[in-house]
Amino acid sequence: MGRNTRKRRTPLATKIVAGAAALAVGGGGLVWANFYASAHEDHGGHNRTRSAGAQVATIDCPDVGQKIRDVPDRARGEVDGELATMDSQITNAYQRLATTRRAQAGDSQFVQNTILGPLKDRRKAIIDRIQLEINRAGGKADDNLDELAGCQGRPADQQNGGGQNGGQDDGGQDDGQNGGQNGGGQDQEGNDDNGNGVAGPVAEDFVDINDVRPNSRDSRNGLAADGDGGSTGSFTTDCGVNENNLFNSDNLIAAPGVDNGAHHTHDYVGNQDNDAFSSDEDLANADTSCQNQGDKSTYYWPVLRLQDGTQEFDANDQGGGAEGNIGKILKPAEAQIRFVGSRQGDVVAMPKFLRVITGDAKSFTNGDANANSSWSCSGFEDRQVTDKYPLCPEGSQVLRTVNFQSCWDGQNIDSANHRDHMAFVQEDGSCANGFQAVPQLQIRLAYDIPAPTVENGQVRNPYAVDSFPEQLHKPITDHNDFINVMDENLMNEVVDCINRGEDCQ
Repeated sequence: MGRNTRKRRTPLATKIVAGAAALAVGGGGLVWANFYASAHEDHGGHNRTRSAGAQVATIDCPDVGQKIRDVPDRARGEVDGELATMDSQITNAYQRLATTRRAQAGDSQFVQNTILGPLKDRRKAIIDRIQLEINRAGGKADDNLDELAGCQGRPADQQNGGGQNGGQDDGGQDDGQNGGQNGGGQDQEGNDDNGNGVAGPVAEDFVDINDVRPNSRDSRNGLAADGDGGSTGSFTTDCGVNENNLFNSDNLIAAPGVDNGAHHTHDYVGNQDNDAFSSDEDLANADTSCQNQGDKSTYYWPVLRLQDGTQEFDANDQGGGAEGNIGKILKPAEAQIRFVGSRQGDVVAMPKFLRVITGDAKSFTNGDANANSSWSCSGFEDRQVTDKYPLCPEGSQVLRTVNFQSCWDGQNIDSANHRDHMAFVQEDGSCANGFQAVPQLQIRLAYDIPAPTVENGQVRNPYAVDSFPEQLHKPITDHNDFINVMDENLMNEVVDCINRGEDCQ
């Protein structure tokens, strides 16, 4: 497979992380995040399984980007760049965590003194710069952002509950060495790295679809806007399944102008000029994989990989194997992209270049407040899970489905945290005051994947979503991104079709 090869600038922060990650790759073998290797070592005849299980498995940092609100337009580029640098700092610290297991075993303060402490200082310096950039541009920076500088360590099986504290559970900072002892950590025996050299997925990340109760998924997010009333039509756009092999690890919405801003590889359909340096003009002038050439929108999501030892094109690259995203990239057998209406009335046109992120790539550490992942199997669509990968019976496809936010603030095509300008419908299908209904984007991806084997607490040949390294390939981190680049005539056609109650394509 190939990738987007557009010439790009490389920020200093990215170069620093690239150098650090290069130390973790040698001779084609990945030693990026072998968390549990020490869990089965014997030293002096003493099995170390339990003490290794108590080690910190990942780094949990408050998500500064989601807390930022008042950022003047002329400061957003600088702020987004600073936030991307913070992501790179976490990646670098995570690499340090993953490759110093022996030192940690011999020094209970190692994680705090050599990883978390210095990371807090570096994050504090960036937060100070963000505050300065906001204030210089005429905004009013939150004076409390400094409280988000500190990170904590915790075990792989302890998920942040609810996402309300931004990663600072109980208002305190974990001292590093107690990650698996004081937070619901469990003995990790059997939860190894599956022989892949990466931490995740593990056996506990999978569930037999037959064991999922029908209609049990929490639907706080991702509510379908369409229903029996209101605007009942739909518009389907066929954009293929990335036959052109357009991949990169950028994120044009969250980290514009930053190479490898996502730290994981994305699949792209629709617009063919997707990288961190694409301007709105570039998007408007680009080719599209959509059959309707009036739809130059960009639809993208993290790739799924089968961890079967395949050396992909990005096996030694940032965003790929150098950051723990390894194995065969799996293209969907089908990518259904559909726009639907509102249960409460007509929809209005989306503005051109509207940007929408749904789900949260950092849900494992942020909590599930913005999680919007939905996994299932064909033939079992009434059984949906957010925090597990499904084990599907033979002949059944793995399904990833998502319903985007469909309430727009009527003014902005983006917002400082890339979320506030859009909202989900309320329980009755209506939009909150000040928001208006736009066509709801629904994406359904179907994959032909052999079910992994789970035996004795281990999973073999697992599949997993690409993720930020510290997110451990958890299924709850799945997310989708969309930039509307439909021409005005097509968008009006979409709106008219939906409001008339017709099904169009």
